[in-house]
Parts: sequence; structure tokens; C-alpha cells
Amino acid sequence: MNETAFLPDQTLLDNLNEEQRLAVETTEGPLLVLAGAGTGKTRVLTTRIAHILLNKMAWPGEILAVTFTNKAAREMQERVTHLTGTSQALWMGTFHSIGARIIRRHAEKLGLTSSFTILDTDDQLRLLKTILIEQNIDDKNTPPKLFAAIIGSWKDQGLTPDKVTNGQDINQAGGHALKVYRLYQERLKSLNATDFGDLILHMLTLFTTYQDILQEYAKRFKYILVDEYQDTNVSQYLWLRLLASFHKNICCVGDDDQSIYSWRGAEVGNILRFERDYPNAKTVRLECNYRSTPHILAAASAVIANNKGRLGKTLWTPIKEGEKIKLKSLWDEGEESRFVGEEVEALQHHKVSLKDMAILVRAGFQTRSFEERFLTLGIPYRVIGGLRFYERAEIRDAIAYLRVLAVPQDDLALERIINLPKRGIGQATMQQLHTTARNLNTSLYNGIVHLLQIGELKGKLGAALDKFIKDCDRWRSQLDSLPLAEVVELVLEESGYRLMWATEKSPEAAGRLENLKELVRAMGEFESLGAFLEHVSLVTEATNANNGNDMISLMTLHAAKGLEFDVVFLPGWEEGVFPHQRAMDESGTKGLEEERRLAYVGITRARKKLFISHAANRRIYNQWQSSIPSRFIGEIPAEHLDKLSGGMYNAARPTQKDWAGEVAAILGHAAAKVEESRFSTGTRIFHQKFGYGRIQSINGKHLEIEFEKAGHKKVLSDYVEPV
Repeated sequence: MNETAFLPDQTLLDNLNEEQRLAVETTEGPLLVLAGAGTGKTRVLTTRIAHILLNKMAWPGEILAVTFTNKAAREMQERVTHLTGTSQALWMGTFHSIGARIIRRHAEKLGLTSSFTILDTDDQLRLLKTILIEQNIDDKNTPPKLFAAIIGSWKDQGLTPDKVTNGQDINQAGGHALKVYRLYQERLKSLNATDFGDLILHMLTLFTTYQDILQEYAKRFKYILVDEYQDTNVSQYLWLRLLASFHKNICCVGDDDQSIYSWRGAEVGNILRFERDYPNAKTVRLECNYRSTPHILAAASAVIANNKGRLGKTLWTPIKEGEKIKLKSLWDEGEESRFVGEEVEALQHHKVSLKDMAILVRAGFQTRSFEERFLTLGIPYRVIGGLRFYERAEIRDAIAYLRVLAVPQDDLALERIINLPKRGIGQATMQQLHTTARNLNTSLYNGIVHLLQIGELKGKLGAALDKFIKDCDRWRSQLDSLPLAEVVELVLEESGYRLMWATEKSPEAAGRLENLKELVRAMGEFESLGAFLEHVSLVTEATNANNGNDMISLMTLHAAKGLEFDVVFLPGWEEGVFPHQRAMDESGTKGLEEERRLAYVGITRARKKLFISHAANRRIYNQWQSSIPSRFIGEIPAEHLDKLSGGMYNAARPTQKDWAGEVAAILGHAAAKVEESRFSTGTRIFHQKFGYGRIQSINGKHLEIEFEKAGHKKVLSDYVEPV
């Protein structure tokens, strides 16, 4: 071992606060480090490794440190090298890279060779498609992506095909899921290949099947360190427990309040039950945040305190001053994007760099209005973790349909969507269409019309293309008589394009449908299809021209984890948008608590300034929908909020409270009128519990009734019937 260190151990420890130092020096036995946002968890992990090495508690090859991303692994490696001067022989990397390293050493035990291939997603889907064809399974109703998701979920749970039981819903995908899983694993072995899920699953198989291999690694690793433990799935959890079974010196660092990836297999229960899994475990809470101001941290702590499924901690900061969180109520998302744009320009005027600002949204479709606004203002921006709105595949597909309506001679647009959704048009047909168009010196569109007229396209193919051409002609004719947004809705609906994504079982499908809704909503801002297409062309040109480094960042809350900015904007804090309605519908309380953890992540990304905004109205498709503020806003104590005035909503409209009251009053008045017409004083009624009686007075839906046997009661009109 290289014993030369750049910093002596005592100097390293002196640079830590009391809790961080305790986490570093507690080297023996299981340890859970609950590290809140901005509390220095990476410093603790790397200093702990350096402390172990410098005090010769273990050689580098006896330490295992795992994390989730290559970036985090590289950063950890660089810091340890800087602190100790040694980087050789450390087992440090992602779960998958460590898994590949171990599996290659024992590949023959798994029926593979050490040179096995790791399939990427595209190769995985192609292999599954081949299996579906061979088994005569309809890949339209049960596409390869559905099987990939089911198989990936089983692997995340540590389930090989022989371990999948009825409890894991083997009847998924038309009852074919388990059969396809078996065939898929057999085919992978014959190809000398694995997928990413196998890199963990095969390690479990090795350790549970070959006790000598498990003992080799469990004895080798005297110290195990795990980063982002709250993001582990069941397979990773089981693997770590097996490795820690000998020395039991496992240190897991994580934050149960930042567990936001259940949709990709993460199990927050892994961190919540750590102390039950390891009875002699110690827990150290890192609560001193060096990132954010007191108001920001107090708000984050107040919101997350409403979750029941957590271990509990309260962030604090040595920073003494800071601005309150700015809360802005607005009339609609258009005013919201204008508000954010104005604030960004004002911050620039005060010398705040764009790269130090970020807008964090719950769903990808929300970026469009901000992108449009920044392009209008000439503010450079980048979309992190995803594409700009008009670059997304589903948006480009929909726009290609519209380009064909506007200019039937647009061959590039026609080629993009002629078989989307699938119409049975293969390579041979496309070659025939291209040849015809060249011979006639015309467009593909006119070439199809010509072939249909002379009867060259027959059967299902001819019927499909005939319908496609007639649909396009009909949609084009409606551009002059219907609002643009309605025509776009017809195109998406009648072409089957929206249905294609609605029946798609991939995790991305719901987001794509939301983006299509946003596209339809955007159409309401343009007088004609030509104006919209020209706008898209200008937007694309403008975004391609932005190549500077000083840009404001737009991203989803999921993509923001691990990042921090001086200024953060959190727009769209409305019920149904955030917390997201689908998350609550599908997962109930569990889904709501994960949404609240997302709110916690969003708030704690801000160092100095935080803006939260909500709109009273949002346009979904072509319909305006009223919104109420997110419940998360109500969970922030008033003393940490600075409610901003001004704007269309506050100046020209009632306040949110008055507006809600006005609506309630109108509805109450209408209800009263309905009840007065349905009932009147003296009307004889029947109640299921109290029997017969006569109405004495009416106040809206509230009735006072003298029952023949039960006496005088006040009841709601919904529970009585006139007789």
C-alpha cells in the first residue's frame, strides 16, 4: 500500500464537523449515515476511506465502495486519491461495474465466458422481438418494451425465472411474461451475453449457489461503503447484505427524504429498515446544511415532516441570514412564464449569471412555455436530462403530420409518419413509392395518389394508404373551418397516433402523452398552421444558434437531484400537476409521499433564492381547467414565505381565496335554486333511516324536517326523496 498521504489523518478529521467526524471514526460494525441535502455526504464517504487507509485498518483491495453513477464514482476516486495519494487496487465503482468485474472472474459458473457481451436497450428489444415472433405472440398488443419492463422489474427484485411465483403476477403481458423471460435468459446464455439487470442478478446467483465464492468476497471486503442507499433496489440490497455477512462493517450513506426513483425499482424500505436488518447498527444524522439559507431549509423540513414513512431529521445551517421564499400566484401558465422571464432578467441586471439559475418542473411538458418565453427574450437556456420541447420524438412526429397537411410535397415529413402508427408499409413499398415519384417527377404524396388511381396498390396495403390519403385531405379541408387546436386533436386521434402511445407500456409513454397535450394547447396561440410551422422553424434555428456556456437550466425535479443553484424557480405547484395526479391515483399514500420527497428535493436545490409559483388556470388540450394551489404550499409555514403581489391574477382578478369563495358562493346559490325547485316547505319526504316526514325550512341543500317518528332533524337534501 502507498503510505504517502497529501494530508495527515488528524488534519482530515479537523476539517469535519462533529457529526461528520463521528461518521468517519465509527469504522466497526454497521453504520447508517442519514445525510440530508447539502450536508457533505461525499466528504464523509471519501474521508472515511482515507481514514481507514491512513490508519492501516485495511489495504485498498479490502475496501468496497459502490455508488450509482459513473460521475459519482469518478468524483469519489479523485477525492480519495487527493486525500491519500493512493488509487490502486480500490474496489470502487457503480453497482453494475463492480458486478461485471466479479461476474467476468466466475463467468463459467454461469454458463458464460469471461468475454461476455452486455446488451444495451436496443439490442435487448431486438432480441425480445425475435422471441415474440418465434412464439407467435402479437407484438402490437404486448410490445417488446412491455416484456423488457416486466423482466427488468423481476430482476430488480432478485427473481430468476424459477423464482417467479403467482405473487409476482405471472399472468402479465397476456400470460406470456414468464415464458418469454425463460426463453430470453436462455437466448442470452447462448449468445454469451447479459443485460444490465443480470449484472446484479448473476452476482446473487453466484453467492447463493456457490458458498465458497460468497466467502471469498465476504472475507475480502473488510469495509463496505454504499452511496445513495435509499436508491437501491431489492437485488442490490440482497447483494450488499450477503457481502456484509462476515465482517459486518457496512456503512450506508443516504437520505430517505430524497428517495424519488420508485418507478425504476428503488425501494425506500431498504433504508427505513436498516436498523432491523443490522440489530447492532449505529445511526449518525448529518443535519448541518452548508448550501442553503435558513428560510429555505425551514420550508423543506416543514414540508417533509408531513411524511410518515421516514426516519426523521431536521436540517439547519450556520448561515444567519437569507431571503424568504418568494410565492407568486398567477392567472395562467402564460403569465407564469412571463413572471419567471422578468425575474431572470432582473437577476441578470444584478449580475447573477444564468448558469447559477434553474427552473425545475414536475413534468417535461411544462418546459415549453418557458422555452418559448426565453426565446422571445433572447435568454440562452439548456434542457438538462432531456430534449428541448420541439426536439422530442413525439412532437416531431405530430409536427410532421402537420407539415404534410400544409405542404403535401414535403417528402421528408411524409416519410417520417407514413408508417407511424404502423400501416404495414415496409421497405419494398417505400422503394416502389420513391421510384414512382421519380418517374413522374412529382412528390411521394402525389405518387401514392397516382398508384391508388391506377390500382397498383391493393389489399390491406392499398386500403391503408387510401385511408391515409383521404384522412390527410379531410384534415386539410378542415383547417379553414375549425380552430387549429381542434384540427390537431382530430389528427392525433383519427390517425391512431395518440392511441399508439396510450397503449404503449413503456415508462416514457405517459410523459409523451402529456407533451402531446401541451402541443395541442400551444396551437391556441396561433392563427394559422402556417404561422405555427414558421414559429417552430424559427425556434429550432434560434436554439441551434445558442452555443454559449452561460445558460439558464430547465429540467424536471427528478433530473435535478444532486445539483444545486443560487436561484431556483419551482413553477406549477398546483394540485394534479404537483403532486402529480397519476402518482396519487396509481400509488395512493405511497405515491403522495414520494411526490412530497420530490418537493423536498426541489426546495433544497436552492442556495440563496427560491421562487414558487402556481397558476389558477391551465389549458389542457383545448379546455381551460381551474387549479388550486398545491397542498405542499400550505405545508410551508407562513413566516418563511414572502407572497408577491401584482400580475394579472392579483391585480385584475380576485385573490385565490376570494376567487375560490366566489365560485363556492355561485355554486351554492345554484344548488339552492335547484333544491327550491325540487323541494318546498311542506313537501312530504322519505329518509332511509328516519322514515317519513315534512320539510319545515330550506337553506340550499340543508333541510329542516319534522319526521313522524324520529322528530325534528337537520339533513342534506341528497339523502331524502319527495313522496
